[in-house]
Amino acid sequence: MVATVLEFGEFTLDCGRFGLCRNERPIALERKPMELLILLASSNGQLVTRSEIAERLWEREVFVDTEHGINTAIRKIRLVLRDDPENPRYLQTVTGKGYRFIAPIAGQPTLSEALSTNVNASATSNATVLPFPAPPDVRSGGTEPQPVANPPVTSPHVTHRVLWTSAFVLAAVGASIGGRTLIRYSAATASIHSLAVLPLDNLSGDPNQEYFADGMTDELTTMLAKDSTLRIVSRTSVMQYKKARRPLPEIARALGVDGIVEGSVARSGNQVHLTLQLIRAETDSHLWAESYDRDTNDLVLPEEAAKAIATRLHSAAPIGAAPRYVNPAAHDAYLQGKYLWFKDHNAEAGEQFRKAIALQPDYGPAWAGLSIYYGAGAVDAELDPRTALPAEQDAAARAVQLDPSLSEAHLAMAAAFYFNRWDWARADRELLRSIALDPRFAEPWHLRAKLLGSLNRHAEAIEVEKKAMELDPFERPWALILALEMARQYDAALAEGRLRLDTDAGDPILLGIMADTYRSKGDGREAAQYWEKYFSAENFPALAASVYAAWQQGQYAAVVRWQLSSTEAQGKSPYVSPVALAGYYAQLAQRDQTLALLEEGYRQRSPGLLWIQNDPAYDFLHTDPRYRALIQKIGLPPAY
Repeated sequence: MVATVLEFGEFTLDCGRFGLCRNERPIALERKPMELLILLASSNGQLVTRSEIAERLWEREVFVDTEHGINTAIRKIRLVLRDDPENPRYLQTVTGKGYRFIAPIAGQPTLSEALSTNVNASATSNATVLPFPAPPDVRSGGTEPQPVANPPVTSPHVTHRVLWTSAFVLAAVGASIGGRTLIRYSAATASIHSLAVLPLDNLSGDPNQEYFADGMTDELTTMLAKDSTLRIVSRTSVMQYKKARRPLPEIARALGVDGIVEGSVARSGNQVHLTLQLIRAETDSHLWAESYDRDTNDLVLPEEAAKAIATRLHSAAPIGAAPRYVNPAAHDAYLQGKYLWFKDHNAEAGEQFRKAIALQPDYGPAWAGLSIYYGAGAVDAELDPRTALPAEQDAAARAVQLDPSLSEAHLAMAAAFYFNRWDWARADRELLRSIALDPRFAEPWHLRAKLLGSLNRHAEAIEVEKKAMELDPFERPWALILALEMARQYDAALAEGRLRLDTDAGDPILLGIMADTYRSKGDGREAAQYWEKYFSAENFPALAASVYAAWQQGQYAAVVRWQLSSTEAQGKSPYVSPVALAGYYAQLAQRDQTLALLEEGYRQRSPGLLWIQNDPAYDFLHTDPRYRALIQKIGLPPAY
């Protein structure tokens, strides 16, 4: 008798009944992933190619992008099997070829027998999926789902194939138009008002192409925000789900959206293949998808895809001006620069922005990226402000000149007026212009909150920061803590910090900000403990031990002296900000050294001067004529 029940690991797969159980408890799996799982598990450990999968499982289904269908089915199989693609127990990906089922199986039928059982089951059953509860969240430690007694019979394709009626109408028009392969579309998409573009899978078979996949994700997100009236979740908010094996409805709930765009991109030689699909989050049902094959020189692909999605959702914005020509090599360097920027490799990002400009001197986004590289380097004391800030301003001016409609260009110009010129009014005008061009871009909101805080307009700063956090809660989860600390609302800042640490207890930036907030509040013991946690999170156990030893020796004043000596030991290479040193001397109440370093910071035009009035360490200087004169020369309103 042919075995139709396969056992592997803690799972039992009943090929005849289309049933999957884990430890005898049923798990829901849709029909196509179930068919694919049976095919792979029945292949005796042999490689099953993608073309063979497409031929056997999608042969008669027109309007289906089989490549993306396979990717989606594999993802859902891995989800229910709790299989890590990086360290698989069940499904092994053979890059560029297909898949192999690698787990030992008991009750193994031959492939032809399993397929025969599969066909017979399909012919005698109308059920697309067994009506079992959804699998638990494997990351949250949820309990296993319980079986449903006397499950009702469901109609075929109720969840994912409701769209066939409209597909038949579309068949009369044709399956492929202008290089795009139409999959399906439903009128039900009209109820979608918010979208998240999940990080595109890199199917190039080359990990060095991750920057390209992330860049396409970023550009598609940006174009959707520009070309539609939908609410689009920011890039940084969705990047936390890169390669995450979590159910799409759960991701959508976390992001607060009712639609998900997911897909993949493969780059080979001069060709790019992009597949996208739109999914209703609540039901995890596929509403629409398209496939694009383009030359790498075709840089309007993200915009074309965004317009197609917006049109399908009846939310297209008015058509703007035609895009300017962009050198593909310059665009590629720009994508690499942004990728490195988001990875906190600022120096390498700057090199890529310079490369993009060298390839195309009139490429506005690259100039904006270069300007922000210089400005961030000066603010973080990685670059000498005496050379970095003039370069920041020149690059920002060039970006605005080349592309006055680019929100990032006006953000860069605002930063130059703020950090280099100390021209608060013009900086704010540029920020408001950047916001007007792209109201959903969180960065100008963040910078405006910093500007308002340095001008002692703290109530406004906190409200603006809350808006920035609403737009993008994941890029800077600590930003509101800083705004509250600058306003000297220490208890509120610490409460916000503890809330953030509940979800990310090991974030070094959060730990460092908590340390500084406790220091500002005057709680040296807690500050020292958080500095110890900070260095431990950064994987510097020796430095963590040094903080503890310093506290034991002389409490928080000893910790500050250790920080000061460590900073001074850096010497002049890399650059050491005199304002950073002044902060330590101020905490030790050493008046002359503090004032001398602040005056040197003024000569260097150090951006750190812009926030010294928000730091209680400098309060003992507020009556000092030299300090008052310095604040007046900077042009800040006195905070005393």
